[in-house]
Amino acid sequence: MKLRIYLIIIIPIFFLGPFIGSSLALMGMDNHTYQMSLPAQEVSQCIEELEKGISSLHQNAAMVCESAAELEREYQEQEQTLEELAIISQSHKELSDKLYEERIIAMLGPAIDSYTSDKVNIKLFKLDELGYRGYIAKVKLLDPSAVKVVLGQDELGGLETTSSAVSRTGAILGVNGGGFFNSGEKILPIGNTVVDGEFVSGFHPSNGDVFFTGISKNGKLIGGKFYEKESLTQLNPQQGVSFLPILIKAGKPQPVPEEWQSTKQPRTIIGEYANGDFIMIVVDGRQSDWSSGVTLERLQNKLAELGVKEGYNLDGGGSSTMVFKGQVLNRPSDGKERKVSNNIVIMP
Repeated sequence: MKLRIYLIIIIPIFFLGPFIGSSLALMGMDNHTYQMSLPAQEVSQCIEELEKGISSLHQNAAMVCESAAELEREYQEQEQTLEELAIISQSHKELSDKLYEERIIAMLGPAIDSYTSDKVNIKLFKLDELGYRGYIAKVKLLDPSAVKVVLGQDELGGLETTSSAVSRTGAILGVNGGGFFNSGEKILPIGNTVVDGEFVSGFHPSNGDVFFTGISKNGKLIGGKFYEKESLTQLNPQQGVSFLPILIKAGKPQPVPEEWQSTKQPRTIIGEYANGDFIMIVVDGRQSDWSSGVTLERLQNKLAELGVKEGYNLDGGGSSTMVFKGQVLNRPSDGKERKVSNNIVIMP
């Protein structure tokens, strides 16, 4: 009985065994295939994400390029606007300068002579007031190197007339310069004298009303009282002389020493307008039939009337001389030119 039951169980298993094994094998293969399919799906997902990232980068790059192009367009527009504003500003400046120039000319009257080069523009006017006569040169400086201070015979202690200095240097315009004194050994300029940026006799602090005036390296008129060398050198003086007193400073008349107030004398003046043009004036004096001279107070008023913003009194008396185009314009009070320690000349 037991044997029959055993045979009934064993015999089917024997015949079904291969099929069971194959089924189990197939089941194992399906599981392995499933496990292998997982990395492939992950790779596919990574590729899809990478493609999305690349697409996003392309979009961002396109946006950056578009932004850069827009910035470039804005920059170009701004540059064009600035150029247009600069042209307008320059046009306004030229118009302003023209109107200022016309105003100056209207006050000075018609020019009697002129000279123009790439370095300088000079207009010459007569000064004919009640009791005194002289000449005015308005100098528009285009190149600072056109202004020179010339020592007498180009040496410290030398003396020379203004016409000689003009002729010797080939200048177009010249006036006498600063004051000078006899040191006992030779004639020396008072205060400070600067030639081509050098103090020819060292620095001397201002004493009393003695000032220094001249031109800076950038072509501006500078001047004032200086008690320390540094306060003067920081203005970069290129050419300059000394005398007294200061007449106009920052458009305001300055106090005139009492001993200078009421005396009529020949005068030499250097000054500057608000637009940077120089004014050089020589007034004759001590000649009752021609010109009696002028007091400094009256000359101050004349400078203010002419719109001068800076004005300095240079050596006067018999020294006062103006030379233009090789001719002495005024009538020096000595009856002839006086030899002086230094002259201010304008090169052509």
